Amino acid sequence: MSLSLKEMAVGDSGRVVGFGEGSKAYRRKLLSLGLTPGVAFSVIRYAPMGDPVEIRLRGFSLSLRRDEAAALLVERSEA
Repeated sequence: MSLSLKEMAVGDSGRVVGFGEGSKAYRRKLLSLGLTPGVAFSVIRYAPMGDPVEIRLRGFSLSLRRDEAAALLVERSEA
C-alpha cells in the first residue's frame, strides 16, 4: 500500500514507489534529487511546524518542502 511521505513518522524507513496525481511540476525535480522509484530512505526529522521534512537516502540528507513530500508516493519498510 502506498502512502505520501508526509504521512510517515520520524524513524520510519521506506522506499519510493512513484509520484502522485498532478505532481508533474515536482516530478522532474524529485528525480534529479535522486528520488527514483525503488530507492530506500529513512525519515530523519520534521521541522517544528512540519515543513520541511529531512530524509536520508543514498548516503546524504535531503530536505523536502511539504508540497514536494506530498507529491512523493512511498511504501513503508518493515523493520
